[in-house]
Amino acid sequence: MKKAVVLLSGGLDSAVALYLAKSKGFDLYVLSFDYGQRHARELKAAKAIAEEASVTEHQVVSMKLDQWGGSSLTDRTQIVEDGNVDREDIPDTYVPARNMIFLSVAASYAEAIDAQDIFIGVSQVDYSGYVDCRAEFIESMEKAINKGTVMGAEKNRPLRIHAPFVYKTKADEIRLGQQLGVPFHLTWSCYRGGEKPCGTCDSCLLRAKAFAEAGVEDKALTV
Repeated sequence: MKKAVVLLSGGLDSAVALYLAKSKGFDLYVLSFDYGQRHARELKAAKAIAEEASVTEHQVVSMKLDQWGGSSLTDRTQIVEDGNVDREDIPDTYVPARNMIFLSVAASYAEAIDAQDIFIGVSQVDYSGYVDCRAEFIESMEKAINKGTVMGAEKNRPLRIHAPFVYKTKADEIRLGQQLGVPFHLTWSCYRGGEKPCGTCDSCLLRAKAFAEAGVEDKALTV
């Protein structure tokens, strides 16, 4: 079996990406990140999803992006603002260069375990406006990774970044996830943490909108 590194936050997008990689027959090596975010609820979700998917390995990488803040997710002196699904500005929950950092770590891990495939569940269609969720960024990052790894630069074994949802809506993801058997009830999207989703942050609003558009009940709200 070919190995794939999958970035798993514990949220909707990354869970579907994980199950998509699984459906393609990859041996699953999963990375989650404890980066100083506001809460650990999503890491609890990632652990449960990884166990449910029977992945080969699940690594939780610790780093301290909260040392310099720059986001309401990493600076506890800031308040996570209420969401707006129609916003055109970048929200305060944007974490500077987060996906760039995560994909760099994923490339290191992939090269170490001799894996050529990296999966990330970003979308530029139905998202919060983050610049590191756009196709242009993913394509550029793949090129950079292959210039900076022995596999890509010397061995002619390029690493590939799979962003299968970059042009899809979250509703599209949910429909696909249903077909793949994604345990949506285990996923966590809320930026604020807590026992139950707040229902008012950007992520909660986008999630609710997506389930409604897909015509699917969000069982995470009922279990």
